[in-house]
Amino acid sequence: MDVDRKRLSIVAAEGIHLHDETGEHVVKVKACTAEDADPADLVLLFTKAMHSRSAIASVAHLAKGSCCALTLQNGLCNAEAIAEVFSPANVLAGVTDWPADFAPPNGVAAHGTGHVWLGAFDPAGETTAQSAVELLNAAHMGAQHDPQVLAAIWEKAAFNAALNALSTILNLPVGGLDTPEGRSIAGAVIDETIAVAATKGIAMDRVRLLAKTDFALANHKAHKPSMLQDRQAGRPTEIDAINGEIVKAAKAAGIAAPVTSTLAALVRMGEPGRN
Repeated sequence: MDVDRKRLSIVAAEGIHLHDETGEHVVKVKACTAEDADPADLVLLFTKAMHSRSAIASVAHLAKGSCCALTLQNGLCNAEAIAEVFSPANVLAGVTDWPADFAPPNGVAAHGTGHVWLGAFDPAGETTAQSAVELLNAAHMGAQHDPQVLAAIWEKAAFNAALNALSTILNLPVGGLDTPEGRSIAGAVIDETIAVAATKGIAMDRVRLLAKTDFALANHKAHKPSMLQDRQAGRPTEIDAINGEIVKAAKAAGIAAPVTSTLAALVRMGEPGRN
């Protein structure tokens, strides 16, 4: 589902062109606008975070009965947006680290493999979360059920706040951040985010986060984070849903997050229409 009718017509006619480590593939799918969507068991929300509310409202007619909605988006507060339309027991949330780039209008380039971690937004949805894991694993998506999914979401936000914002400001792919200065800034953002999450009772694994950062710098050197892709395409970024939400939570808790806040301000300065 999309709002771009021109893109939908191309996808409907030509399919999705996927390039991965095994070569080129053409995947035929139904392509339609939200109002033409058929009843579904599971809806995946993959818009940019600033469009979450409008996107999920467009499929309110699918929220009846047992249909569930899953967000694997970047940033924070996406599940809360879904819960305004879908029953909280039918809201699933998680993270994914599948690295891929969009090649308009209907191409996707995948860079290796990844994983999906997901859980229920409401305790009543844990059985549904496990069913969604089974569904994704039938498609070899490396999915795992995570009862503590909030920690995973905050860890992904910390990772993105550190690398995506820095990559966008410097106009460099991930490999360009592999310097002592880049590592120092990324580490500071991670530490600030861990401190903010702790005020919410969310425990994050600093060692795992730093190891994940090291892995990305070493193995995803050519990858352009989605925030950088948005900047290069002249689109608004998700900075407010990532660094911005971390800073907002820090202010509410009465603690400082100066590095995360500075990166957010620098990205905002380059947003379309600001100059």
